[in-house]
Amino acid sequence: MRPTTPDGFREAHAITERLWADTLTRARRLDPALLHTSVEGEWSFIDTLRHMVFVTDCWVRRAIQRQPAPWHPLALPWEQMPDIPGVPRDRTAQPPLETVLALREDRAAGVRSLLAGLTAEQLDIDTPAVEAPGWPPPKSFPVRKCLLVLLNEEWHHRLYAERDLAILEAG
Repeated sequence: MRPTTPDGFREAHAITERLWADTLTRARRLDPALLHTSVEGEWSFIDTLRHMVFVTDCWVRRAIQRQPAPWHPLALPWEQMPDIPGVPRDRTAQPPLETVLALREDRAAGVRSLLAGLTAEQLDIDTPAVEAPGWPPPKSFPVRKCLLVLLNEEWHHRLYAERDLAILEAG
């Protein structure tokens, strides 16, 4: 999960998508109500997926693609993030799994499209700053860093989801 080339980023993203597909197969075997259950004070499975929508909205749609306010209303920032006008923060929403998966697929398709045309030169440039309040902050970021943040979040949050599914399965 530390790619250095465009092909490496494409392969790493494909790996995370395959791993998440296995995790989703596992989650679908559970009672849908359990997917909204917090495990040991952590996010529910669906909250984790909502957070991954937020991550993609931030680091791909905002930082790389320069959309000033890309966040879907169901996107979920991390718990300690300060309130920022315009950034969603509905911790009480309990959307169905399929609704959140449709958002995830939309975001994943956007990432696949971005990565399909990614060149080595593009990896090494800094994004122009988005001049609007939000997250990430309105400043420039290396494209490589944005994509590494995305991959890191995908990798680790899937591991958290797997851990929590094991607890839910055990009852």
